[in-house]
Amino acid sequence: MITLRINGQPYTVDAPEDMPLLWVLRDLLGLSGTKYACGIGRCGACAVHVDGKMAHSCTLPVGSVGKRAITTIEAIGATPNGAKVQQAWIDGEVAQCGYCQPGQIMSATALLNRTPHPSDADIDEAMNGHICRCGTYVRIRQAIKNAAKT
Repeated sequence: MITLRINGQPYTVDAPEDMPLLWVLRDLLGLSGTKYACGIGRCGACAVHVDGKMAHSCTLPVGSVGKRAITTIEAIGATPNGAKVQQAWIDGEVAQCGYCQPGQIMSATALLNRTPHPSDADIDEAMNGHICRCGTYVRIRQAIKNAAKT
């Protein structure tokens, strides 16, 4: 049994320690906002925050999380920067298919948490490794800039 703190709530799960956090979130806890895509931590769809920093949940063994706080897309809007980013995404009509957007929002929020007024280079670095098959990268960058202004 593993006890986790997810979105401010304690959860106890019966999972092997090497099970990726993504599968615990989606399959054991029903938190399906975090997406599976590549399975090797290269596309960003599985992004969550672990103690406020972006992490790829598809490659993070649940047993390695320990007592660190996990935040998923389901709760990011309750944080100040998460709310700003989500509103900027809506205002900028960023999403097309939307599949990658939870991971994009999680990384954008982590960026604003550490760099309140990011440059284009900061945004490029933070969002590197996120794949949007719809190609909304220009709108993503603008939404991050707009969230930083509010």
